[in-house]
Amino acid sequence: MDAGEDCADAGIDSAVAPGFDATLPETCAGQCVPREPLGWSEPALLWIGPPDRAPDCPAAAPSVGYEGHGDFTAATPPACPTCLCDPPDASCELPATWNIYASFPCDVPGATETSFAAPDGWDGACTSTNALAAGHVCDGGLCAQSLEIAAPHVLPGSCASRSAEAPEVQQEPRTGGSFATLARACTGTVIAQCADPGMTCTPVSPTGDDAPPDEFLTCIHHEGDQNCPATYPARHVFYAGADDTRSCAPCGCAEPSGATCSILASAFSDGACSQFVVGVVVSSEAPFCGAISPGTALGSKSAGVVHLDPGTCTPTGGEPTGDVALLGATTFCCLPEMPVPA
Repeated sequence: MDAGEDCADAGIDSAVAPGFDATLPETCAGQCVPREPLGWSEPALLWIGPPDRAPDCPAAAPSVGYEGHGDFTAATPPACPTCLCDPPDASCELPATWNIYASFPCDVPGATETSFAAPDGWDGACTSTNALAAGHVCDGGLCAQSLEIAAPHVLPGSCASRSAEAPEVQQEPRTGGSFATLARACTGTVIAQCADPGMTCTPVSPTGDDAPPDEFLTCIHHEGDQNCPATYPARHVFYAGADDTRSCAPCGCAEPSGATCSILASAFSDGACSQFVVGVVVSSEAPFCGAISPGTALGSKSAGVVHLDPGTCTPTGGEPTGDVALLGATTFCCLPEMPVPA
């Protein structure tokens, strides 16, 4: 007698449906619902509603398997300021380079050049440094026939940034956003099986006086934002929290531009800046070259700033930055309606 005959003699049906466990009760005391696809959680009871109305998990599924949130409303974004820049703290640097030429104009090729430079760090006060005596001869000609004064130089400095809003105006403190919906999944163990091997036995939602304000749904869930299988078509996505990184870019200033300055430069024949030879306004945009009486003594010089336009800085910053990100997505896929208890 073979093994099949042994089973038949013992009264055991050898043609058992796949998934059937003969050691479990054959009657499901809860509800029979489709088995979850691979990678999804086992079916659980899911409650969705306002956080202040959330029920405790029912006796049939007493364990909280998941809590998340939905329907997020972000806080009002911050009011970003209009950024401005104060004028640059520019200054005008006096030119130290003064040259005497044995020609006019100054840049005649081959003309002798004699330095009439001011001392380093010159503040414009009268100085006799590099004086040239009257009638001084260079290469057979009079050395002093024209005078060149280099252009002054603008030291641009930097701009201080500020906002257009008055400092005494205080913005209201910004509060965080909030979720309007709580999702609570409740799990429990039902030691029974369903006659259909494609179904599984799970707890049933409480009814009558034990029912919560909103009924429980029967759902499976999976981490991340997922599509739902056909057996559990009703899709809900919940989140662990939110991260609001919205802010305003700090105010700043670009490099200064457009600055100019002018000086009044004067040369004298004596060493004490009393016998005037020439005086001219020299702009930072170009050097000066002018004729003087040939052979004139150049014994001293002085200079002073007569105009300074510090230029401007373009404001930067003040634009909104950051965003609101919902964190820790979990997808719940639910039966479209509550199954009838088995």
